[in-house]
Amino acid sequence: MKIKRTWAMPNRWTFSIKPIKELLSEQIISGQKWIDPFAGKYSPATLTNDINPEMDAHYHEDALQFLSRQPDGEYDGALFDPPYSATQAKRLYDTLGLRFTADMGRPEYWSKCLTELSRIIKPKGIVVCFGWNSNGIGKTRGFQIQEILLVAHGSRRNDTIVTVEIKL
Repeated sequence: MKIKRTWAMPNRWTFSIKPIKELLSEQIISGQKWIDPFAGKYSPATLTNDINPEMDAHYHEDALQFLSRQPDGEYDGALFDPPYSATQAKRLYDTLGLRFTADMGRPEYWSKCLTELSRIIKPKGIVVCFGWNSNGIGKTRGFQIQEILLVAHGSRRNDTIVTVEIKL
């Protein structure tokens, strides 16, 4: 397993952070099908979803509903960059004028999203997860961590932790 730590300015748009952008350019191979259920801005995935209708995404749905409609074993890779906490998720929903339910902030919701991702990723496919922990998609779903990138942002800010996992 490769572990790397670097420093970069924070940015709410994860994919614009230089070391993350570089890592994704290494992982995503031209012609592959990648999916992103929480796209935000600058997602390099070929199929994108973001609940915010103002984002430039193919779909604007709840992530779990979006993922549940995808066919089994369809994608070469996935990006999983949800709000990193229930507080972040609630703030996003409130800003959009959407109803935030308690389920959306529970670990079970994120777990269901990860289970759906494991279903739609091809064998030897890649899932890149972003957050404040290195749990990733997980061994119990048939994945193995290949790489961890720690992106420190200085001061009292949390690092962005990126896991790159392959489906066995």
